[in-house]
Parts: sequence; C-alpha cells; structure tokens
Amino acid sequence: MSRPVKLRAMALFFSMSGLVTSLAAAEQLPTLPADKATLEGLGAALFFDENLSANRNQACATCHAPEAGFADPRPNGLDGLAGRAASLGDDEQSIGDRNAPTASYAAFSPKFHLNKQGLYVGGQFHDGREPDLEGQAGGPPLNPIEMGMPDKASVVERLKENEEYVNGFKLLYGDDIFSEPDRAYRAMTEAIAAFERTDFFSPFDSRYDRYLRGEIEFTDEEELGRTLFFSQQFTNCNLCHQLQPRPGMEKETFSNYQYFNIGVPAHKELRAANGTKADFIDHGLLENKDHVRDKKWDGKYKTSTLRNVAVTGPYMHNGIFSDLETVIRFYNKYNSRAKKAQINPETGQSWGEPEVADTIDMDKLTEGPALDERRIKALVAFLKSLTDQRYEHLLD
Repeated sequence: MSRPVKLRAMALFFSMSGLVTSLAAAEQLPTLPADKATLEGLGAALFFDENLSANRNQACATCHAPEAGFADPRPNGLDGLAGRAASLGDDEQSIGDRNAPTASYAAFSPKFHLNKQGLYVGGQFHDGREPDLEGQAGGPPLNPIEMGMPDKASVVERLKENEEYVNGFKLLYGDDIFSEPDRAYRAMTEAIAAFERTDFFSPFDSRYDRYLRGEIEFTDEEELGRTLFFSQQFTNCNLCHQLQPRPGMEKETFSNYQYFNIGVPAHKELRAANGTKADFIDHGLLENKDHVRDKKWDGKYKTSTLRNVAVTGPYMHNGIFSDLETVIRFYNKYNSRAKKAQINPETGQSWGEPEVADTIDMDKLTEGPALDERRIKALVAFLKSLTDQRYEHLLD
C-alpha cells in the first residue's frame, strides 16, 4: 500500500475479534452496522484518512506507513543524506527538522513524568512534549509543516463531511459531540490512540519473539549479538534499551523511555535544505518547555524502541545516519581508539561535533570495551531479529 488504504476499505466499524492481522486483511475488513461501532475501528478509519489535512493528501499513515514499520518511507525530494531524514508536509514543500519516529510499539511509552530518581521518562515525540498517544495524535493535523489544518474547528468540519464519522462519533460519545469543537477534536485523538494501542501496531512476532517461545533457533551470529546486547560486560546497549529487569522476557520493547544526549551532530545538509538558520540548535528535551527548564536536560532525546529498527531508518532524531550498522559504529567511536572508528562510513569524514556538547552522557557511552568487526556485525544481526514478521521481507 504505497498510499493510505481508502476509508471504506479500512472499514469504519469493525469488531475487535476481527482486528487487522495483516496488511492484506486491512483491505478486506467488512463494514459492520453502526450499533457495532468500536473506538478502535473509528480510529482505524481516521488514521488512514487524507481528508484531515489541508490539501486532502496526507494522513497519519502517510508518515507512519503500516507497510514500512509505521515510519515514513517516502523520499522528500532532497539529495543525499537529507533525502529521507525528515518528512514532506501536506503542501509538498515544507520539510521538518526531525525524523518521524515509528508509531509501532509507541503505545508502550508511559505518560511523560519525572520518576523517583529525578529522571524524565516517557511521553511522545522525540522530546516528550505530548504526554500520551492522544496528545501525539492531535499534533500533526494542526502543524503547519505537516498536515497543515488551521485549527481544531476546521478539522472537526472535515469530520462532519463524512456521514459514517458523524454516526460513529454520536454513537460513541453522544448526540451532542459536535457541539464543541475542542471536545470533538479530543474524541478524534482518543479514537486514533485506541487504534494505535491494538496489536496491529505491536504484534510481538519477530524472530526474537519466536526464539523466546522456542519456535525457532537463532543463527550463531544472532545468538552472539543477543549475548552481547544483554551483557554489560561487553556492551552498553541495555543501559538504555532494556525496559524489563532481566533479559529474555517476552514483550520487551527495548527502551527504558528515558532521555539521553549521545552526541549526535547537527544535520547540516537537512538544515541547508529546509531553511533552518545555520546557528539553530535543537535542544531536545529542553524544547518541552511546559515541563522542563533545567539546562542539564539540554540536547537529550527519548530513547527509541528498537522494535523494527532495521526497517525504519534513517536513524537518530534528525535522520542523520542511513544505515543501522553506522549507528553501531557511532556508539563504538566512544570506546575505540582505532582511527577507522572515528570516521563515519557514510561520509568518509569524521563524525562531526555534537550539536549540544555540555550534557553528553559520557558515563554510559563509555561503559564497556570497544567492539571488533565480528561483534558489530553480530549486534546488527540481533537488531534485525527484532523485525516483526510482516516486515522481514524488507530486510536486506
């Protein structure tokens, strides 16, 4: 599905027992009577509806495409490393400054909060500026460089154009749901969030999951990668990319949802193309101005899930790296003294200066020894094993 599935094909109303189990099934879902409407079904239709953007050509599924691991597979018209780093807006001209994160497994990020250890955790977007999926769902329609609608009332008017929406919202929220645009808009975000919490986004059926269930055996390379990943003696991967207290547990999302500065350089090519000022600094978590003001959080971003990471590049918050192996090598530069380790293989040049240098989490980045070539390849092999079964054909 190179374009979002049409509204009717997605079936506005469907039962949970018939929830999407494959991309092919998404086009075959039957439309059920209105008295069997579900919030998830309404959210499914909304997620794929291009009419909710200014020019009626962009949906949630445009930048979070189910066929591409819920990331954005589209080229944005830019050359080189900037070509897929950030998404193209509804006006087919605007290009943002951050990479669209995968929506797969996003439901597992806890609400944004400060934990007992004084660390910020969870939320949505790279900087946690929305506390939950409902908040995230409400952002893109009103963003002028994304879906471009002028205000909530305008979005609600688009909803009212569709009789099935009107019937569905009234059934689920009451006959007066459209009397207050803010309330109707919130209902829309709740429906989209309900859909994003279904197994369609989080099937947990990768090779790793099947390995845990005893259904397959890992290759020697995958097994080495798994051992390295979960061992703090040999790598620092699980310091940030492990949620559960011990390895080998089912439904591990491979993120502790905390915020770190790993020294990612600014994406100069992207900024030259999208018109961002040369001296602009993306402050990461510090951009979450409603909650975060202490400069010690400057340049820190939420740890992303590694589920489907092998098929959802480019990588880092600004999409500066195209290849997954490059990401492993970027981390390795902190521990390796080898001259080769200080060179970005995608550019043939040095990695570049970090955008925010003062708050780099050096203690975590330097834990563990340097990786040799065999171990780098093994870690990549293990990360590929985290790919959901329906995306395995995308692996190189």
